[in-house]
Amino acid sequence: MDTLDWLLESDPAISWQAMRDLADAPDDAVAAERARVPYVGIGAEILASQGEDGAWHRTGAPDWLPTLFTMQLLRATGVDCLDPAIEAAVSRLQGGFRWHADFGAKPFFEGEVEPCINGGALALSAFFGHPTRSLAQRLISEQLEDGGWNCDAPKKSSVSSYHTTLCVLEGLLEYERATGPAPQITAIRRRGEEYLLKRALSRRLSTGEVASPGFLKFSFPPRYEYDVLRALDYLRASGVRPDPRVKEAIQVVENSRQPDGRWLLDGAHQEAVAIKLGEEIGEPSRWNTLRALRVLRWYEQRDSEPGSAAQEPV
Repeated sequence: MDTLDWLLESDPAISWQAMRDLADAPDDAVAAERARVPYVGIGAEILASQGEDGAWHRTGAPDWLPTLFTMQLLRATGVDCLDPAIEAAVSRLQGGFRWHADFGAKPFFEGEVEPCINGGALALSAFFGHPTRSLAQRLISEQLEDGGWNCDAPKKSSVSSYHTTLCVLEGLLEYERATGPAPQITAIRRRGEEYLLKRALSRRLSTGEVASPGFLKFSFPPRYEYDVLRALDYLRASGVRPDPRVKEAIQVVENSRQPDGRWLLDGAHQEAVAIKLGEEIGEPSRWNTLRALRVLRWYEQRDSEPGSAAQEPV
């Protein structure tokens, strides 16, 4: 089967994004497929697994863990947040979930204390229609001198982390989409992007060596873990023209393509997600293939006129 057909004939969460990002399908057809996400496949499974208290649960895990990362998976589906089923789920979450008392027992979209977690919480608050200004301002205030963020900062570290930096960048981008253009936040994001670009998206600034072998392997869901495919997909979604310094990371993506035109699932951080995705490590992955193809398309179109940021999850 052709790779694009393989994506189009899959879960609505994937097929509608492939229609929009790869097949240039008519807007009405894309919208119709997207409308199926809460009711068929992964989106429906996520909604069905929500607890009556508004949280998601997994045996042996604190409630915040499956709640945060299952909601991030729901955001990755690109579901319409105005769908009544989604609005109801978000309302239950807001009304029932509270972070641990050590973090002030705050509602879900107000986050807790660590930037790596709060970046995800901010992205979710904005995507699902509850952009939290106080959380955005907190993350802005926690940017380090090198341009990035670290979950141990500011008390324990003055050096940024790839993982945390990308989590925060995704959150700030989603916040800007929800609230409108914000020059201050755009400037903050550009500094964070520069932190990654100066390192060719994977290398240590001090030695030039790849900072972690895991950065060159593609996982889904990523949880808070960094890799170059996730970073490239963020840059693509932000609407920027590809910087020449992403070329090496693009080559990593291209070299990972299998002879049949697909990408494998190199890793999966599913221990914190309330449902099973049905993809196995070492096997072809629709999620990785979708993201890789649209990243390569973005890079190939780098000489065209830049457009506005795509309205989609990152």
